[in-house]
Amino acid sequence: MSTENRKGYARVADIPADILLALSKGEIQGATLTESLAIDQRVLVATVFPELDEQGAQHIDALAELGILKRMKAIGEYLLQTYGEMAWMRCLNHPADVVRGWACFMVGARVPLSVSQRLDALRPLADDPHFGVREWAWMAVRPQLVAELEVSIQTLQQWARSDSEYLRRFACEALRPRGVWCAHIAILKKEPERMLPILETLYRDDSVYVQDSVANFLNDAAKDQPQWVRDLCAQWQVQSPDNAAVQRLCRRALRSVS
Repeated sequence: MSTENRKGYARVADIPADILLALSKGEIQGATLTESLAIDQRVLVATVFPELDEQGAQHIDALAELGILKRMKAIGEYLLQTYGEMAWMRCLNHPADVVRGWACFMVGARVPLSVSQRLDALRPLADDPHFGVREWAWMAVRPQLVAELEVSIQTLQQWARSDSEYLRRFACEALRPRGVWCAHIAILKKEPERMLPILETLYRDDSVYVQDSVANFLNDAAKDQPQWVRDLCAQWQVQSPDNAAVQRLCRRALRSVS
């Protein structure tokens, strides 16, 4: 299920018609974010779920007016409600990245689940080889994680120690104070120190992918608590004066601080 070995397209207008059709039929994965966003999800739903009736098709058509995040969420919820576990298994193991993205939002839609149960269900998607699926994964469950923030932070500490750089990154990225395409977390804007158990575990990580997430968390936090970020970075730099990765992380964390 790895992304096809092709460069991909940065502009929708540049995507050839045959590539766009193959993407919309789930025959190939998006090689760029632009490609994944350009997919006609109405065609994709009908391809993956040929049993979709006329009423269902009309419902999916109506979702085309929504923004991408709300559309992904609504499709995942509708498919889970309509087809149950069959939809979950079909999407979880599908070769198309956007279809696995629907599965992410099915995890978010499941009630009731504890934080641990929700993360266990999400784990293969958070650890997916495709960059897009990994992003949908944290977006899909962020509201539920925020609703039980302390439990979530405690649970994600286990992921912060994972052998997988994807899961380690998720542990930080899912709870960024400001995040991307998502609601801010007011309490972490005010008290970013609540995330220290995870940040302290990750700031010397060998993976640039993880380092950048920690730096981005701190860059978010610096918008509201700049002195706290300055002090933390100064502490880390003193503790690891010869660690080039830590020095780089701190520079990125402080990039918006005057």
